[in-house]
Parts: sequence; structure tokens; C-alpha cells
Amino acid sequence: MLKIKLRPNGKIHQRSFRIVVAEQHSKMNGKFTADLGFYTPQSKTLEINKEEMQKWVKNGAQVTLGVDKLLNPTKYPNKKKAVKTKAE
Repeated sequence: MLKIKLRPNGKIHQRSFRIVVAEQHSKMNGKFTADLGFYTPQSKTLEINKEEMQKWVKNGAQVTLGVDKLLNPTKYPNKKKAVKTKAE
């Protein structure tokens, strides 16, 4: 099964990600079928070829949770952390 997923590249603390179409069980830096775009978390830059992505989705590729969160941020609201108060 093909998935549209994030492929990390760059240094450890300076990660950037390629958005690729790859086999579901392929390695993180393994072979991929198509390169659709990139995401850079430091500058919040997201560039993706929407037409190419729609073509792959139409042909049966599934979008992973990480890519879906980037494309639809309103679908996944941020959870607020519980604040612990000190008992006196």
C-alpha cells in the first residue's frame, strides 16, 4: 500500500522534511515513488504540489497522520496541558 508521508533530511536539530509517496513499510530514508514537496518546521514553510497529490490520492495512496496535520491544522486542535496546583 502506498502512503503519502514525511521523509526527514538535514541535521538532527535542523530537520526539514520531504513529502513523498512511498510504500507503507519502507524505511524512513528508503526508496520512494514520487516527491510531492517539502516542509521546514523552523520557518513553517510548506510547499506541496496539490495536483500531483490529488492524482496519487485518486490512485489509492493514503495520507499519513503527520501530513494530514500539516494540510488540515483546524482538524487537529492543540490540546491544552493540565496545570497542576501545589497543595498547601
